[in-house]
Amino acid sequence: MKSKVMFLCTGNSCRSQMAEGWARSLLGDTVEAYSSGIEAHGLNPNAVKVMAEAGVDISGQTSKLASSLEGVPFGLVITVCGHADENCPAFLGASRVVHVGFDDPPKLAKSATSDEEGLQHYRRVRDEIRDFVRDRLPELLNSK
Repeated sequence: MKSKVMFLCTGNSCRSQMAEGWARSLLGDTVEAYSSGIEAHGLNPNAVKVMAEAGVDISGQTSKLASSLEGVPFGLVITVCGHADENCPAFLGASRVVHVGFDDPPKLAKSATSDEEGLQHYRRVRDEIRDFVRDRLPELLNSK
């Protein structure tokens, strides 16, 4: 049976979406990955773009509210931003919740002087999330 894991962020547009995509790609045999948000801001096109560069298609994923997954028995919920960590929905309280914060690429990209410079923020965070999913998520799932 696959472990059900939710990646939770504020708007479910970027970091949590990338984490879901990496989990499906790297650990799909053992993990059933989901992502959601405190709010639903839509799928960030730059997140889709940089994930495609890495060979992971997240274009079919959708931005959704955590409350839409209320009936799913998650074994692990990972908050990927501070706001989501501080405001994790109460119904998730029965699950094991772990906070692993990542920088916010859209926020960082606002100060970029070019589109390419802005994408570098997305790529760095994408790679940090990949490394977390590949190296640490299996440990977290095995240390129940």
